[in-house]
Amino acid sequence: MRHSLRTAFIAWVLCLGAAAAAQASDQKVSPRASETVTQLEDWVVASRDNGDLPFAIVDKVQAEVFIFSADGELKGSAPALMGLAHGDDSVPGIGDRKLSTIRPKERTTPAGRFIASFGRAPGEEDVLWVDYETAVSLHPVITGTPKDHRLARLQSATPADNRITFGCINVPAAFYKKVVRPAFTGTSGVVYVLPESKPLDEVFPAFRPPERTVAAAEPSTTAVEASATAVEASATPVDASAAPIDDRPTRTAAPD
Repeated sequence: MRHSLRTAFIAWVLCLGAAAAAQASDQKVSPRASETVTQLEDWVVASRDNGDLPFAIVDKVQAEVFIFSADGELKGSAPALMGLAHGDDSVPGIGDRKLSTIRPKERTTPAGRFIASFGRAPGEEDVLWVDYETAVSLHPVITGTPKDHRLARLQSATPADNRITFGCINVPAAFYKKVVRPAFTGTSGVVYVLPESKPLDEVFPAFRPPERTVAAAEPSTTAVEASATAVEASATPVDASAAPIDDRPTRTAAPD
């Protein structure tokens, strides 16, 4: 009888451990994360494509932003507002134009891999500049135009109404303050904006989904080596010592 109780107790402990491990694995990325977000996050961590920098993944299709530490720990996720127009490229020279001259079909959030850092913006506090050349930044939601209903769009259950900006990425103010700012303060970071029209491997040529097995807790050595080789061959090197954002030409248009 005592042996049976001991066996049952051990089995119960093992079940609890397995359940906890499964829960931890499930919480690695948000339950709302798409398969593409999960695969890209796995690859970034396995290949060290981000170097030693924090990184973010922006899912335009699902209108979500995910913030990670340098070692891939999810710091938080939140809904986001994106460019009004669908597409993965910016119009040449758009970063030097006034907002009033940008037509609706030109208001895209470009896809790609960007080195981001905080910097000043006209009429605003510091924003996280994602692509300074095209004047795309990530910042707290802009609420100055009531007819845009931006707060309501962020709070809606569907991403279908999250396309409203001129190209910038708007996130909830509390998320920006508690997650984005601490993650990127004092350092550059890498922002991966997923495409919505182009194939993933066209936007991220070095991307290779890490190989996984049920028994393996980490990507295989072969997968890591393959990813690392691909990064060396085609990825833009991470330059954490880039010139401060405020040394660049001042943008005339405020973030949108």
